Amino acid sequence: MTLVPETTQLITTPSASTRSRIGFPKGFFWGVSTAAHQVEGGNANNQWSLWETAGKIKSGEACGVACDWWNSAEPHFNLAREMGLNALRLSVEWSRIEPQPGHWNLPALRRYREMLEGLLRRGLRPFVSLHHFTHPQWFEQQGAFLDDTAAQRFEGFVRRVVAELGDLCHHWITFNEPNVFAALGYVLGEFPPGRKGQIRTALRVLTAMALCHARAYHAIHDIQPEAQVGWAHNYVVFQPANPAFPLDRWSASLLSYLFNEIFLTIIEWGRPTLPINLVKGRLAALEGVCDFVGLNVYSRLHVAFSMKHPSQLFSKVYVPEHVPQGDRGMERPYGEAYPAAITAAVKRAARMGKPIYILENGVPDAEDRIRPWLIVNAVHELHRLIEQGHDIRGYFHWTLTDNFEWSEGWHLKFGLVALDTSTQRRTMRKSGRLYGAIARANGFTPEIADSFRIPTPNQVG
Repeated sequence: MTLVPETTQLITTPSASTRSRIGFPKGFFWGVSTAAHQVEGGNANNQWSLWETAGKIKSGEACGVACDWWNSAEPHFNLAREMGLNALRLSVEWSRIEPQPGHWNLPALRRYREMLEGLLRRGLRPFVSLHHFTHPQWFEQQGAFLDDTAAQRFEGFVRRVVAELGDLCHHWITFNEPNVFAALGYVLGEFPPGRKGQIRTALRVLTAMALCHARAYHAIHDIQPEAQVGWAHNYVVFQPANPAFPLDRWSASLLSYLFNEIFLTIIEWGRPTLPINLVKGRLAALEGVCDFVGLNVYSRLHVAFSMKHPSQLFSKVYVPEHVPQGDRGMERPYGEAYPAAITAAVKRAARMGKPIYILENGVPDAEDRIRPWLIVNAVHELHRLIEQGHDIRGYFHWTLTDNFEWSEGWHLKFGLVALDTSTQRRTMRKSGRLYGAIARANGFTPEIADSFRIPTPNQVG
C-alpha cells in the first residue's frame, strides 16, 4: 500500500506539475533559522549549561564550542549568502548580555552588533529571537517564568537589547516555542527544569510567558515604533490512529488543543479557552499583541487512546514505521516528515489576521535521503497557500549548519551544511544546493527540476 499525505502532492521527478515555474512574491524571505546556544559555543551561564553538566543530554555530550559562532560566525554567514538566501534568524543569549541581574556585558552586545552588521553587509535580513529556550542561571534560580518578577526582568532585558541593536533589526521574535518550553520542561521532563506530569504548572508557565511577550511587545514598540514583533509557535498535527474510533479522535483533539491552541488563543483573545478556568478573566494588554505569527512546523504524530498511558492523558503517541521520516532520536523516532503540516498550521494561524512566517521547517537527516523531498514539498505547500490568499512572507529552513540539538546532543543532523565538530569543517549538502537554487530563483523552476532528481521516500507498508 502506498501512503500519500492527504494534501501533499509528492514531487518525484520532473513532470507536468513541475515544468511550469512556481514563483513567489517579490521580497519573499528565504532564510535559515539558528539559536544562540546551539551554535555559539561557550555559553556557560545559562540553565542549559547546568543541564548538560548534570548529564541530562541523552547522547551524553555537551555543547562545548558548538559551531564556534561566538568567535567565527561570519564564515557561516558567507555560506548563507553564497546559497542566495536573503534572511537569517538568530537569537541573542540573555545570559551573555545580563550575566547578573542589572549587570550588562557591553562586549557581548558589541559582538551581537558585529553579527547583525555582518548579516546586513551580506544582504541577509536579521530576524532576532530574544528567548530561544535559554536564560541566565540567576533567572532560573528565582523560579524563571513562575517568579512574580519575571515579566519585569524580561522586559528590562528586551529594552536593553532593542536600544542597542534596534537600528540593525526590525523583526523581533520574543519567544521560541513557548508551548515546547512548557511541555518539555514541566510535563515530559526532557528540558530544564526537568519536571514531569505538572500540567497545571505548565499552563501557568505558558500564561506567564504570554504576559512577558505582551510587555516585550509594547517595550519594543516604545523604542522602535516601526518594528515587527511576533513569536515562533510550534505546531504539530496530531492524527487519530483510527479516525473512526471516537476515543482516538478525542485523544488527538485533546493533545492538539493543549499543545497547539493555548498560547495562540491567549494572544488571539486575551485568555485561554479552557473548560477548567485556570486563569480567571482576561489577561490585560494581551489581546492581539503581535504584528506577525511565526510558525515552526515539522511533523505529524499519531495518537491512540490507551489506558496504559495515564501520565500522557491516556494517549499513546507514536510514529508508524512506514511513514516518511528522518533519522531517529536517541530514544524514539523524531516524527513523521509531513509537509502538509504547513497547511494545517497556516490555516489555523490565519484566523489571527496577521502576516505569517514559517520560521522553522526541517528534518534530521545526516545522509540527505529525505530532506530534498521535504524542501520541494514544503515549497509547493507554501505556493498553494499563497495562491489561496494567505499572507505568508517568508520560509526559514532549520537549520544552516548541523548544531547541538538540545537534549539529543550532536546525534540529530538538521543542517543544510554538514559540520565536522572535530575540525569545524563545513560541507554543503545536496539539500543546501537545492534550497539555494530555489531561493535564487524565488521559486521552483523547470531548470531546478532538471538539476535535482527528488526521490520519493519509501512509503510502502
